[in-house]
Amino acid sequence: MSQPKLTFFCELAPEQLTKLFDGRFVIDDLKALDAALSLGILDFSEERAELIKRLNTAGLPVIAWLLLPEADGYWFNADNHDKAAARYVAFKAWTTQHNLQWAGIGLELEMDINDLRTAVSGTADKSFAKKIFSRIRDKARLAHAQRSYQALVDLIHADGYPVESYHIPLIVDERRACSTVIQRTLGMVDVETDCEVLMLYTSMLTAQGDAVLWSYAPEADSVGVGSTGGGIDLGEEIDLEPLTWEAFARDLRLCVMQEKPIHISSLEGCVEQDFLSKLNTFDWDKPEAIPEGVNQVRSFRTGLAALLWTLERPWVFLLGLATIIGLGFLVRHTGDRRRKVEK
Repeated sequence: MSQPKLTFFCELAPEQLTKLFDGRFVIDDLKALDAALSLGILDFSEERAELIKRLNTAGLPVIAWLLLPEADGYWFNADNHDKAAARYVAFKAWTTQHNLQWAGIGLELEMDINDLRTAVSGTADKSFAKKIFSRIRDKARLAHAQRSYQALVDLIHADGYPVESYHIPLIVDERRACSTVIQRTLGMVDVETDCEVLMLYTSMLTAQGDAVLWSYAPEADSVGVGSTGGGIDLGEEIDLEPLTWEAFARDLRLCVMQEKPIHISSLEGCVEQDFLSKLNTFDWDKPEAIPEGVNQVRSFRTGLAALLWTLERPWVFLLGLATIIGLGFLVRHTGDRRRKVEK
């Protein structure tokens, strides 16, 4: 087996970003791996532009991973599509101003980071629950967001860039169920792009995380693995330990066995743990056992798809319930009539 195509995520503020690339060692390691970089565009600063010029000069492919200020949700979602479109316009102006070169554009379509922090911190109140419930009922909101993001993808294509999308894996189960329940609840948006990366970070999953990765990987255009550390601070409630080298190597080999490209979260974590140098001598042909628990994950996914299908069509459940009640009444009524006849 040959080394798959590798892309590293990196989301750092300008000062940290400049420090990460001090000297040439990181760039040299990435070039030796023939890797690409999906760089989080947190700002349009001079410092970030200068680094990107340096990466362009070195011939390193850089994907612009578009992000918003945290106050606006950070990731793109069903409620900030207007800000996402404005962000791309500002990005193009910044790109032209500094003559920056991009290998593509990355869109992460996830829950508003502020809602996520509220949900996991235990500070959610009645108003938060009411807001979530109103979203579940609002199909028009999601349909409008999908049209807006698809128009944004079309615009990016017209500008000559391929587009990557970054999704949590539940989006696949939602498609299977022909449902939008998860999207309406979390604010995720399903759009058609050139490459869909499913973020199968075993550091954030259960003890069966490797089985989850194995189950979803065939349905991804590229598999997101990690986290090796770094990334956005989501709060103490989800401050998880980064992957060890052993767990990271296992996940990489599972992706290779599925013949999938790999997106790694994150570059800064790999540098911190000295994983880059190890990757340059990594044995991609070493076999890896198929994870235990694959059947349990498959059963869970089947049940989830069935639940989503039903929730999307509550009238089916109500019709079924009415049918059961009606049959029960009919059986009881028939029994009463028989007893009267026998008497």
